[in-house]
Amino acid sequence: MENKTAIVTGGGTGIGKAIALALAQAGAQVVVCGRREGPLQTVVTMIEKTGGTAVAVSADVSAEADVARVVETAVDHFSTVDILINNAGIGGGDAIHRHSIEAWDHVMAVNLRGPFLLARAVLPIMRQQQSGHIINISSEAGIEHYAGNGAYGVTKHALNALGEFIQRENQHLNIRINTICPGMVLTPMAEGTPGLIPEKCLSPEDVADLTMWLLTRQPNLKIGLPVLIQTMANPWR
Repeated sequence: MENKTAIVTGGGTGIGKAIALALAQAGAQVVVCGRREGPLQTVVTMIEKTGGTAVAVSADVSAEADVARVVETAVDHFSTVDILINNAGIGGGDAIHRHSIEAWDHVMAVNLRGPFLLARAVLPIMRQQQSGHIINISSEAGIEHYAGNGAYGVTKHALNALGEFIQRENQHLNIRINTICPGMVLTPMAEGTPGLIPEKCLSPEDVADLTMWLLTRQPNLKIGLPVLIQTMANPWR
């Protein structure tokens, strides 16, 4: 990862934080993006204390102007973008007939429009340099169909498809796309969930380890989409 520039969305906590730290430890220059400035600055400080390089950008990934600002920051600071980790996402589920339009649209905007906007913004850079790697963090809910999962499940199924379309349109230019579908991950958002068994959950570092493995494969290797990672033990009581 030496001299590589990475953008990590949702990078202030959970999976995004673990990936940002792993990238920096491997030598990448990291642009950490998220909605809350405090957690982002904490991650940047952690990276800098270990000799890494990072910059924080507070942004809403569903807003086109904010996405443009994130990518511009990466280019201004580090000249290019080599890696995009589309990790930002929010929950939101209900039976389809009970979903409010406002809740549906909000989940769609963050979980699907966001990755589309980020990919759309970085792909011209990657296509010009004929290299790049995009990793979308989806969900087990993007492979299964859980009743009552509503907008969240639909966005993750669509995110898997988005990654495949981007891969097929760009692989002739040495641009790779991977989609990771984690099972239950013990993040701050999940802690305290009724019925959850913490010791039987994935950790954010588990997903970060898989991300780094995918990023460091030899350039001509294509891994099938999506990649499921889950625990063997049921994390629910």
